[in-house]
Order: sequence, then C-alpha cells, then structure tokens
Amino acid sequence: MAAQETETFKSFRDFYPFYLQEHRNLTCRRLHFVGTGLVITCVIVAAVTFNLLWLAATPIAGYGFAWAGHFFFEHNRPATFKYPLYSLLGDFVMFRDMLLGRIAR
Repeated sequence: MAAQETETFKSFRDFYPFYLQEHRNLTCRRLHFVGTGLVITCVIVAAVTFNLLWLAATPIAGYGFAWAGHFFFEHNRPATFKYPLYSLLGDFVMFRDMLLGRIAR
C-alpha cells in the first residue's frame, strides 16, 4: 500500500514532507501555485466587492487546478481525500515556499 493509505500524521510538521513528496512533478506544483493564487484572489475580490459568488468560485479554482495536476501529471490521488485540513494548509505553505524560492517553480 502507498504511504498515503497507511500513514497517520500527528502534526502538520510530520505531514508536510509527505505532502511535498506527493508534489514532485513541476507541472503539478505549478498548477497548485496557480490554483492557490486564484483562491487568494477570489477571496480578496469577494471581500472588496461584497459579491459572494467569488467565494463560490474558490473551491473550483483551487481544486480544479490542483486535481488536474495530480490526475494528469503527478498520476497520484490528491492527499486532500484523506487529509483535507493538512492538505489545505500544505497548499498555502507550498505556495509560500514557492514564492520564497524554497521550492522550484
């Protein structure tokens, strides 16, 4: 069985190396980066315009790009299915790490 199916993580610190291992493909990471950037943009636009339709677009933008990366490039099952909160946090931490040049983009 894959690690994703058998491991449990006691903290995000333990989870994040696994998360990065599930995002080795550069195209997959780039799609996550775009999706997370769109999520942030949608939330900001919703707050500025008071238009809640932008909030409805956030999961489509975020998951659409991320899942395309997993299914078409990484060829694995998104960790969000088993670890939804850690995966959401992982998206934002990976986004930050890519912006800061800690992870190749």
